[in-house]
Amino acid sequence: MLLEEDPSLLIRHTITNFNTAPDRLAISRISESLSTLAQARDLRIREAESSLKKLSRQLSTLSNQHRELTSTHSSAAHASEISRLDTQKFRIAKSASDLEMETERLQGQLDELNARLQELEMQGVDGGDGVEGVRGGDGGVEDEVLLRLKVYRSLGMELEKSDDGSGKKDGGGEFNRVVLRNDKRGDVHVVKIDGGFSRFFYANYFWQNL
Repeated sequence: MLLEEDPSLLIRHTITNFNTAPDRLAISRISESLSTLAQARDLRIREAESSLKKLSRQLSTLSNQHRELTSTHSSAAHASEISRLDTQKFRIAKSASDLEMETERLQGQLDELNARLQELEMQGVDGGDGVEGVRGGDGGVEDEVLLRLKVYRSLGMELEKSDDGSGKKDGGGEFNRVVLRNDKRGDVHVVKIDGGFSRFFYANYFWQNL
């Protein structure tokens, strides 16, 4: 009985009974997904190729710079520069050490002079009762001058008065000669103070020759 029917009709009924519409929709969605994935893959490939070309250019530039630096670099000149800097650093350190030692020496001299001055002020003139006692009484001015003379003498400076016509050095004249004695160097300098130079000049000269 089946053979008597039209084959095309049988096929049409068979297709209708299978309900292939959902399958065709699924195949269409899969095809669209495959197309989207293919486009995304092509885009990523193009981006990767662009990045690779950019990195290749950077590598070429850095390689050229490295070759230039390598060709211009001299190990001998570098070693010579390092040696020069080390020598300069040693000289600076030595100068700083010498300056520090000189500062300590000068500070010691200053402390010694301050101690001697304080001792003289406490002793007063000829073993008196100190500076305040020396300045008291009618002979205060003269005692003060004697105290100053004693301080100068302790520093190696001896003041002499000018001749007032009496033939005596200790007459009524003014102090206008200074005898500088340096026991360490064995030097003796006689300086006449006649007002031709400033006080600063005389003070600086005295201090340098003490």
